[in-house]
Amino acid sequence: MPVIGAVADDLTGATTTGVLLARSQAKTAVFFNEEAAVKAEGSSRMDAILISSNSRPLPPEEAYSKVREATIALKQMGVRFFSKRIDTTCRGGIGFEIDAMMDQLSDDAIAVVVPAMPQSRRILVGGYSVIDGVALIRTPVAQDVRTPVRENHIPRLLAGQTKRKVSLITLDTVLDGHEAIEAEMRKVIADGTGVIVVDAITIEDVEEIAIASVALNRDVLAVDPGPFTAKLAYVRKQIGIEQPNVPDEAPVEGKTVLICAGSATPVTKKQMEVLCDEEGDKVIHIEVDPVKLIDGGESAYLETKRVIGLAEKHMAKESVPKAILFETALHGTLLDLGKEERKRGYENGEAANRINGGLGIIIAELLQTQGTEKIAALYCTGGDTMVYVCRALGVECLQVVDYVIPQTDLSRLVGAYDGLPVVGKGGLTGNDHTAVDIVNRLLKEAARTDY
Repeated sequence: MPVIGAVADDLTGATTTGVLLARSQAKTAVFFNEEAAVKAEGSSRMDAILISSNSRPLPPEEAYSKVREATIALKQMGVRFFSKRIDTTCRGGIGFEIDAMMDQLSDDAIAVVVPAMPQSRRILVGGYSVIDGVALIRTPVAQDVRTPVRENHIPRLLAGQTKRKVSLITLDTVLDGHEAIEAEMRKVIADGTGVIVVDAITIEDVEEIAIASVALNRDVLAVDPGPFTAKLAYVRKQIGIEQPNVPDEAPVEGKTVLICAGSATPVTKKQMEVLCDEEGDKVIHIEVDPVKLIDGGESAYLETKRVIGLAEKHMAKESVPKAILFETALHGTLLDLGKEERKRGYENGEAANRINGGLGIIIAELLQTQGTEKIAALYCTGGDTMVYVCRALGVECLQVVDYVIPQTDLSRLVGAYDGLPVVGKGGLTGNDHTAVDIVNRLLKEAARTDY
């Protein structure tokens, strides 16, 4: 029976938290929605269950409902300790989603918000979110098309969303250690606080906050990008020490990694440029026309067939490519998806959905024709992209294994193409060499014999 349960607002977030638990010897599964979790066989054998509510871009009422249903599903599965996984850049309706979970927990439950992931240089100081040395609202995420962030002070951001009183415990208290943190927690709780935001700049800070939280001897809803959830489980002796899970085998040969790049960020563009430059003709770059996918119908059908045909020709050669990159937004002029939607009378988000759906079809058909005998693994960049690829494959669950770098998570498919390695990565994560590292790690994982 799973002891730990978390609700994440997207799939990438769920795997990011899940992999921290998996690296700490907890058998961990990530489900794409609450229905998949409830009907899944074997979930009772897991130590931790994470459910993606896919709620980040939704209006408050819809997000609340999605998270509420996922929380109820976790309770029915026997989960005792709960987490609300949030984005490291605090996108979406975090306060509404906290309420959705808290309303299903005990009356004395308290939400402790630690929106820091020091491993990825995401920290909180004075309540202000700082991303790799840059104030949150000055990062590219502030201009995110679907979920922009306009408020840099996290307690203010949450106070505008949750119905509960929000308080902040600042870094000076955190630096004094867990006893000082616990004392301040008890003080603000007595004053009616239901949501406590806590500064943190190191993983040691996060552990001190976890020790203080456990010492409260009450239900604690962890609200964080993953490290605080993992530290709570460690302090409670539910998991061991986090450590890498890298196979000893040499990289598999004669197979191809399929890369599906749905992200349009400059970070992703640079990573793919470095991959193609370093690997030369070992990586095949195939441009996919996003306008044709947005148009749908015969236009999208013919474009996917064209792309699949090109890929199959390369895979039929005696020396198969190390990787094939499919991308819609790394070449030419970046599309204004809102403009494309207005031109066609689409609802908000429909253009992106059609693009990701087309990419999913391409990957699914290639797996169907080439099989795992030729395809080593999948690499998806962009949380929505990975969702659509897995949906096209009929996959609703992943077993998380490890990360290549923090927030670049390696899992294996459960069900269809069972055991096939897959990496999901957010569009803003990593350095210039990250795509190269991911492809090489996937080829090692594909050779693994102890899975």
